[in-house]
Amino acid sequence: MATTQRAASSSGPQSERELRASQSASAKHSRPRRLSIDAAILLACALIGAFGTKAFVGQIFSIPSDSMQMTVSPGERVFAEKVSYRFRSIERGDVVVFDGKGIFNEPAPGATMFVKRVVGLPGERIACCDASGKLTVDGVALDESQYLYPGDVPSSLTFSVRVPVGKLWLMGDHRSDSADSRAYLGAPGGGFVPEERVVGRAMAVVWPLSSGRSIDSPTYRR
Repeated sequence: MATTQRAASSSGPQSERELRASQSASAKHSRPRRLSIDAAILLACALIGAFGTKAFVGQIFSIPSDSMQMTVSPGERVFAEKVSYRFRSIERGDVVVFDGKGIFNEPAPGATMFVKRVVGLPGERIACCDASGKLTVDGVALDESQYLYPGDVPSSLTFSVRVPVGKLWLMGDHRSDSADSRAYLGAPGGGFVPEERVVGRAMAVVWPLSSGRSIDSPTYRR
């Protein structure tokens, strides 16, 4: 089936009322559709995976670092599917595997695949932090309570960036132990990752079997 590799772990500004209304409506309509797509993806993987079609269906990656705890722990392996982004765009909250060569420093020689969470989408301004200590997206606070590592703050580093068209702002869930987009603010490229570098969406922990579970995208509350 799939081989295993190691992975180191819209629009412009809107008013707060418009952004909340838009995202609330979007969440209500997109959630059932996303679940249907995920079910179809799992079925496709079960039917096609045995034929060695990793280039199209998905691939398994091992996680060596702490940067995505508690979502994924060191030593676990995740299945990254390569189908859903043929039907939908990358969304905030997705956990993605991407090729960080030339963008992120290699944690070990030849280690260029990373796993992080999508926080900022093309065209958005991502900033840290507001008076309540939360990240903001176009000035509106982002609730990350569903996945942020217990005891961590959204970021100890103050920043404000506009995500370029075609690129993403990626962060680990264990913010105090993650060298993510924030670590490259002063470097060429600013830590932004081109969308075409995304290999797939990490949708499940598949090893060890006792820890098997799905990796769900969060439903953001404003």
